[in-house]
Amino acid sequence: MSDPHEEHPVNPIPPLILAIAGVIVALELVFQLGSRGMAGGPAAVGWRSEAIRTYGFSNRALAFMIETGTVRLDYVLRFVTYPFVHGSLMHALFASVMVLAIGKFVSERIETWAVLVLFFVSCISGALAFGLIYPDGPGLIGAFPGVYGLIGGFTFLIWLRLGELGENQMRAFGLIGFLMAFQLIIGLLYEDGNTWIADVAGFVAGFALSFVLVPGGWTKLREKLQRR
Repeated sequence: MSDPHEEHPVNPIPPLILAIAGVIVALELVFQLGSRGMAGGPAAVGWRSEAIRTYGFSNRALAFMIETGTVRLDYVLRFVTYPFVHGSLMHALFASVMVLAIGKFVSERIETWAVLVLFFVSCISGALAFGLIYPDGPGLIGAFPGVYGLIGGFTFLIWLRLGELGENQMRAFGLIGFLMAFQLIIGLLYEDGNTWIADVAGFVAGFALSFVLVPGGWTKLREKLQRR
């Protein structure tokens, strides 16, 4: 028997999930210290703006690569660096808390490496969709497309569970409806225009990718289609 004193009443958050949230919080802390003159000197006031210009996703950069048929590494890297740069302290805190909460839940049911794939593929898909639809758009920062990808994985797990119980599987999509309303409020506060498109694309990518990443997901879908 295992020692009851060694058992955890709550499963710990996987290190990779902690790392994502940790980078978001650490970078925001650097921006806060710089903006308050507590680090970096006078130039530190512009650290956030410089990070957005250098590491934020650029719609125009994507349009340039498509129009010229060229691939620039610094532009491509923005697809995976923009989720770590946020517009304010509250923006970063919301994102990091949701990464921890949803990431922990999903990682309890699939491998942690798969959660990482889910997050970054959703970030890439969200930026790609936003850039293609709005080639002259204002750019994209923040982890929310990846968060919504994790929510897509969460929704898929609930969808599977409801199917096993013989209940209405459409109930699984209730959370995304609520959160999209919440995200709309956040968008209005931060004036992020049509970046909700990236969030929706992230969710769709996360849900679709879960058919491959969740053990038995593809089999469940095939069985469901065959019954129809």
